[in-house]
Amino acid sequence: MRVTLCRDPEALAALAPQWARLHRACGTATPFQSHAWLHSWWLSYGVPNRLRVVLVHEGDRLVGAAPLMLTHQPYPVLVSLGGEISDFFDVLLDDDRAGPAGRALTRGLERLARTALLDLREVRPHAAVERVHREWNGPTRRRADSVCLELPGAPLPELLQRLPGRNARRFRAKLRRLEALGIEERTVPPHEVPGAVGTMLRLHGMQWRGRGVTPEHLRPRFAEHLVRATSEMVRSGDAVLTEFRLGGRVVAGDVTLLSAELAGGYLYGAHPELREQKVDITTMLLRHDSRQVTESGRRVLSMLRGTEPYKQHWRPERVVNQRLLLAGRTTAPALAVHLARLDARDRLADAVRDRLPELRRRAEQLRGALPRSAGGTA
Repeated sequence: MRVTLCRDPEALAALAPQWARLHRACGTATPFQSHAWLHSWWLSYGVPNRLRVVLVHEGDRLVGAAPLMLTHQPYPVLVSLGGEISDFFDVLLDDDRAGPAGRALTRGLERLARTALLDLREVRPHAAVERVHREWNGPTRRRADSVCLELPGAPLPELLQRLPGRNARRFRAKLRRLEALGIEERTVPPHEVPGAVGTMLRLHGMQWRGRGVTPEHLRPRFAEHLVRATSEMVRSGDAVLTEFRLGGRVVAGDVTLLSAELAGGYLYGAHPELREQKVDITTMLLRHDSRQVTESGRRVLSMLRGTEPYKQHWRPERVVNQRLLLAGRTTAPALAVHLARLDARDRLADAVRDRLPELRRRAEQLRGALPRSAGGTA
């Protein structure tokens, strides 16, 4: 086993064929560890001279990889490529060589940990990086991270059986409404992906206007990344981009990311007129995604991060991502400081969350006390 460190973005780009083979050889890999996703993310979000990708080769064969980037907080911290717009992090290990490749990758990461902490967020249960965590020679800590919701990879009729009778009848009525309107689904071919992603993002902005859209989803760098990554992932079979049409017009778009185990609806956009026509968008997307996951034989239909109420209707399983923190002997003091900062941030977030109802009441009182114009608006 030969362990090397890649700092050159051009060398990372050249790894595409080997990385794609390793991604398919790692049973726990998610779409967010694909080369198309990570390399595109680096082009849009990477910081010069901060790339740190640990590689393990056995002969000429790539059997392990850990995609990381160096940050300063203010001490050196290694974080995952993919950043906050990626729902899962993991390293890649060839399943046939996971034992020796995992040990070699751990030793390589331990060398990096002499001068920097490792803060690995959004680690899915049973991820390959758990092997690194078990074999680590140094201080480690584990914290709960984001909650994801998952459904079994099953046809929609089986998913409806998870619901109480009244709710199931309500959703069947919503499905009949979709059929009556004649909404058509169209899988976008690779050469049309750039334009279709642009349309989907425009609809996404319209859909969430005035309702708290994620600011990053409206920024040019995100659009550039999503076009690049989705174009390549659609070509390789790691993503599906679907348009929903009504009367010949595109009224919604959905990006579903795929790996060996799961399919996950990453982002969608829907025209506000669909709600005006009493179309339940969640039902429309779930109908499509459940068909996608069952036809491809995948085990999990992931709703990815977040516990929004519209996801809860389907009684999904809660899966808690983990945050793994690893240090070397020389970086152990920085780990203690890092944990203290995280604890302080959590306490502040809890305090703000506890006061939200009171702050909302005060805002309503102030709004009611404002003088009104002749037009009747405050």
